[in-house]
Amino acid sequence: MDIFSTLPDNAPELLALAAALGWASGIRLYAVLFLTGLAGTTGWIELPPGLAVLQHPAVLGASGFMLFVEFFADKIPLVDSLWDAVHTIIRIPAGAALAAGTLGADGAAMATIAALVGGGLAATAHTAKMSTRAAVNTSPEPFSNVGISLLEDGFVVFMLWLSATNPLLFALVLALSIAIGVVLIVVLFKFLRTVVQEVQRLVAGRRRPPAGEL
Repeated sequence: MDIFSTLPDNAPELLALAAALGWASGIRLYAVLFLTGLAGTTGWIELPPGLAVLQHPAVLGASGFMLFVEFFADKIPLVDSLWDAVHTIIRIPAGAALAAGTLGADGAAMATIAALVGGGLAATAHTAKMSTRAAVNTSPEPFSNVGISLLEDGFVVFMLWLSATNPLLFALVLALSIAIGVVLIVVLFKFLRTVVQEVQRLVAGRRRPPAGEL
């Protein structure tokens, strides 16, 4: 059976939402969780059943708190890169889960496809963000870091809004964003490698020595 034949009439909107949540999770996961839940709670959009949990007051409270923490952590040079490195294991699976939750009601096959695409979009956005921030952090002044962070904040909100209001235009902007992200990853790869090496050194330094060396 054709799995796409089971899609509902509002499939374009759902597909745009799934892609937006996956991509944006790679940049601002907690903003995605909070804003999506808030939009559902206020009735601005009707969330799919798989995302209804985001409207729960406890989830809104937790995501709102983490949004507050991330907003400031992302504006501090070097702290932002460490924050991004730690969230590598969080943002990508979350992006996959949110995309799957958007289309999960239409069958396991569609949920799996959505998870793969959502995770891939989150991974691309996250890696491009890490690469860009690593390069920006080489600047001795903090203002460029804050400026880039605020630009990311605004662009994530814009993309979420665009996915809900104009899915076709969103798809075009998303495609352009992915292309730019891939270019940034390639061009700034040496800065990303430096961040990864620093995190590895930090982790290795905190490992406890073997019992015989105590």
